[in-house]
Amino acid sequence: MSKYETPAHLRVPIAQKAAFGAGHLVLNLLPGALGFFSFFLLTAFGMDPFLAGLLGGLPRIFDAITDPVMGFISDNTKSRWGRRRPYIFIGAILSGIFFILLWQLNENNSQTYNFWYFLIFSMVFLIGNTMFATPLVGLGYEMTSDYNERTRLMAFSNTMGQIAWMIVPWFWVIIADPDIFSSQAVGVRQLSMIVGAACIVLGILPAFFCKGIDSANMENRKEISFKTLASNMKDLFEGIKQVSKNKPFMRLCGATFLVFNGFQMVAAFSVYIIVFYMFNGSYADAGTWPAWFSTITAIVTAFVVIPIVAKLSTSFGKRKAFIISTVISIIGYCLKWWGFDLELNARFNETALGQSLNNAIAAIFNFLDPTLNSLGMSWFSIDASAGIPWLIFIPIPFIAFGLGGLFTLMMSMTADVCDLDELENGMPRKEGTFGAIYWWMVKLGQALALVLGGLVLKLVGFISDAPTQSLETMTNLRIADIVIPAGTAAIAILVMWNYSLNEDRARQIKKELVARRGEL
Repeated sequence: MSKYETPAHLRVPIAQKAAFGAGHLVLNLLPGALGFFSFFLLTAFGMDPFLAGLLGGLPRIFDAITDPVMGFISDNTKSRWGRRRPYIFIGAILSGIFFILLWQLNENNSQTYNFWYFLIFSMVFLIGNTMFATPLVGLGYEMTSDYNERTRLMAFSNTMGQIAWMIVPWFWVIIADPDIFSSQAVGVRQLSMIVGAACIVLGILPAFFCKGIDSANMENRKEISFKTLASNMKDLFEGIKQVSKNKPFMRLCGATFLVFNGFQMVAAFSVYIIVFYMFNGSYADAGTWPAWFSTITAIVTAFVVIPIVAKLSTSFGKRKAFIISTVISIIGYCLKWWGFDLELNARFNETALGQSLNNAIAAIFNFLDPTLNSLGMSWFSIDASAGIPWLIFIPIPFIAFGLGGLFTLMMSMTADVCDLDELENGMPRKEGTFGAIYWWMVKLGQALALVLGGLVLKLVGFISDAPTQSLETMTNLRIADIVIPAGTAAIAILVMWNYSLNEDRARQIKKELVARRGEL
């Protein structure tokens, strides 16, 4: 247990935590919706798979450039509303509007027209999204200077962010439901309006209610204008060089890249295993189990795992909490071998417990079905008559410690690293630059995971247009689904093993900074 108690003036009020959490919900909702909506580029708008892949990859290159630039701009901004909040307000509005415009594709247009329309608006959307996301992340790093309160703030915001992942898996079900939309194209256009409007409303809340560091007297900030563009670029690269020399920060980036990349590489494998192994290639029989798997994972992460990780951090420190949570996630990945076993699930459904659980679910949805049908949500129902694959949910509480612990702890530790950078390099503080580079690593890992995930599917012999897959292919896919994320997580533990910025060191750095600034 930490021997330090957080002073009242360093605690973030619940209203500010909620507003910051609303911003994180948007941070997750926009990319989550973008990913699920992109599926319909092929099915609703007839986009060639190769062109659809380009539309997923090319904007990420552009995004990698804009993030550090926006981080530098927000670090050096001078305004009566602070360094971050004006950009968050404008960026939230632009993100929502451009997301809506991005998906106003017409299925009757030529493929070439739709390709260039989507590519151009993807770039425009990313400008607005970067203007929102990068300052928001930087704002979170400076909302409190207390070592443990930073973890509590990130835990609260990541819990709210998981709500997005409870929702987005159902987008493809809703859009494809003919009882809701006359066509998939219509569903994409109309649902994008709802998502965009929600992101605007939620995204502007941090600009109104969250407070960052008092930057009125912050020294050495650069002038941001067209006249100083050349010198600004030089200063930007100098700042990136300083950040890259920060060894604790490089460990955070390396561990994040490994854990997140390993998870993302196999993220789609669970769907393939459920459909092609457990239900022999029948999407109809698999029903909404892939969506339920993702939704329940998000629920467990938000309301069980993240609070536990926050407690572990207070009790054992952030480094040990990361190691503990990552080890637990490795156990979860290993449990998937039994959880996704077809025969074991069948045996469990034959037991008295399995039958009782199936009957309980059947009774619940027999009661709910009339209401769901009247709301046009019949797709949400569960048919328990054929048995429920209960065992696939057993690994979830363990696996959830992986990403649940990762972003809660790493974002908190990045805030500590910003203090170390001020001590070593002086003002201005570079929360925006640190946040931009950290999330650039996340995006790089995600982009690389998309490529490597496809390579793994090819190596195991997965045939995308085949109605079924061979037993050998599915066995190899199940092995890869376990070995890849467990292996990268184990390497991440080694990377973080000698991480040196513990609570005592962080508090000593803070004391030195307070003395340097002449604060009370």
